[in-house]
Amino acid sequence: MRARIASGRGRYSDPWHPYELTSTRLADILAETGFEIAVDGVDETMTRLDGVDLLLVDAGDPWRGAQAEALPAEASVDGLDRALERGIGVLALHAAVSSLRDYPAWAPATGAMWIPGLSWHPPAGTTTVHVLASPAGPDPLAGLSDFDVVDERYLRLQRLGRSTVVAEFAHDGVRYPAAWVRTHGRSRIAVDVLGHGLPSYAAPGHRTLVQRLARWAAGAH
Repeated sequence: MRARIASGRGRYSDPWHPYELTSTRLADILAETGFEIAVDGVDETMTRLDGVDLLLVDAGDPWRGAQAEALPAEASVDGLDRALERGIGVLALHAAVSSLRDYPAWAPATGAMWIPGLSWHPPAGTTTVHVLASPAGPDPLAGLSDFDVVDERYLRLQRLGRSTVVAEFAHDGVRYPAAWVRTHGRSRIAVDVLGHGLPSYAAPGHRTLVQRLARWAAGAH
């Protein structure tokens, strides 16, 4: 299986997330399950999706900073549209829900987006991720136990359409989605809002979650 990681470079980078390091770690995690991986910038990746089974996005908000007015080339936008139309698998990680804002197909495909000024997260720390059993529909995490991870918890995301939540975390006694899966046209879409930095991927449970979601999205589960 072939995978491409769209990593947070240039206008998709930010001061809070070490995308070069996390994208490299994600490539290693996917390679353990048989993926052949290439890592590139976001706009470049979207023009190189022909024959690719899985698009993984590990990138930040392009509307922040000095490069906010730059736009992706039409070929990049068209590349993502074509890939979704043919049914490419997608795994969106952490700040990917605030990324690709200039790609009209992205937020409807992932099923959520970060709303500046409304969405937020408490300080990063150790949190328990609760894995949910799915009595009906997709269950890519079957057999995976709850696990602890050092990470951020994204709260008050704008949800778009229907998804199957497969993992949750809690804040002030209320549970929020940590990961979900859905279909969008022919594509299988998985979203994991964990992944703030390398400590997140040091948790064996989180690495397994990423691998399971990736294989499900690529149609190998």
